Amino acid sequence: MCTYAEVTYKVHYVCVPCRQSHKLPWDGAEHLCTRCRRPMVYAGHDFAAPRRRRTAEWAAVAAVLAAGLRYEGFETCGCGRDPKPRPRTKARLRRGLPTR
Repeated sequence: MCTYAEVTYKVHYVCVPCRQSHKLPWDGAEHLCTRCRRPMVYAGHDFAAPRRRRTAEWAAVAAVLAAGLRYEGFETCGCGRDPKPRPRTKARLRRGLPTR
């Protein structure tokens, strides 16, 4: 049974310049940041935001999202669980060692 087919989940949207994230409905609409009013970036179902003062971790988040990757743990339909960890620092991103 497809997990995402039965339940409507909220997903994470991120504003990297403001360093904040929100869980909002995945409705295809453009969601604006509550601070700067710029469009927020879709980050996926399994995004865990770093603390606001951790600039190195936010730089890695920005690089991951700019590369077109998302923080997803489920397959597209939600049937299989395949964890896909993402790097928490730019150094790990450059080395290609994704860790949570």
